[in-house]
Amino acid sequence: MKKNYKCEKCSKTVTVSDGSVPNCCGKPMKELPLDVCTQPAHAEHSRPMDHDEPCDDGRAG
Repeated sequence: MKKNYKCEKCSKTVTVSDGSVPNCCGKPMKELPLDVCTQPAHAEHSRPMDHDEPCDDGRAG
């Protein structure tokens, strides 16, 4: 997964995909948060669903 980092001193931004934290100006860069459109709206959307099965809506009793 790609992550974006920004230097707090010079504002340089870098995209890293290998999981390492890059350094700039002698210090580790700060990870930028994900864009809102790439984050789930709430916890219900973040669950993986098995599309072959019907949704359990809690009415089965």
